[in-house]
Amino acid sequence: MGNVAYRVALPPSSFEVHNLFHVSQLQKYVFDPSYVLSYETLGLQKDLSFNERLVKILNRKDKALRNKTVTFVKVLWRNSVNEEATKELEFDMQQQYLELFE
Repeated sequence: MGNVAYRVALPPSSFEVHNLFHVSQLQKYVFDPSYVLSYETLGLQKDLSFNERLVKILNRKDKALRNKTVTFVKVLWRNSVNEEATKELEFDMQQQYLELFE
């Protein structure tokens, strides 16, 4: 932008950070192969959706309703971390991922 200001290309996940920096806040980047991240492609369909794949069942919990008991499972998905695991009905997961319940 000028002698003392640079516009930096930031990843989309950093949308809260302004991309204009003063030279005193920058330093030269020295390439280090350990900084290179490996990733797995999502396989987007034409409508920009993708098929999520169950990796592991973290735990199982029974919830008592008025006249029956329903079992929930905490599910870890392929492109997620433990904090993003979701609770799903065990019956639904058995229908879709029978191989994990054998």
